[in-house]
Amino acid sequence: MIILGIDPGIAIVGWGVIEYNAGRFRTIAYGAITTEAGIDVEVRLQTVYHELGEIFDCYKPDAVAVEELFFNTNITTGIAVAEARGVILLSAIEHKVPISEYTPLQVKSAIVGYGRAEKKQVMTMVTQVLRLKNIPKPDDTADALAIAVCHAHSGASKLSAFYNQKKTRLT
Repeated sequence: MIILGIDPGIAIVGWGVIEYNAGRFRTIAYGAITTEAGIDVEVRLQTVYHELGEIFDCYKPDAVAVEELFFNTNITTGIAVAEARGVILLSAIEHKVPISEYTPLQVKSAIVGYGRAEKKQVMTMVTQVLRLKNIPKPDDTADALAIAVCHAHSGASKLSAFYNQKKTRLT
């Protein structure tokens, strides 16, 4: 199964594509979509939408895993990130790829085994699990890979249901 993990944002959208087969991981590609501060939000959202569409077209994932939003005290940033997340979900559904969503607590638990793990622990474990030479940069990219691994761990027991669902739901 090819999984696209996405860490939503307006300035940086981290993404990572992995293959999960018979309990083994293979990293296919990863990176970040970046938008410039100071330009109109609509233009930034359009950039995210178009670049993400290229990623869907290039890697043809079977599933997309997106981190749920965690609001901190800056509601203005939270709204822009929520708008970007909407564009991400729209792109996934337009490409007929099933969407799964995970909280930061779920991702940390799946990667480190502890939901309150530090960011550095998550990044180190992602690097080890995917047998990467270096921690992916920027941090949003490492987070996206962690989200993809979380989906692989969470969805492994549901693979047959996933393939059956994909055949019927996304036609």
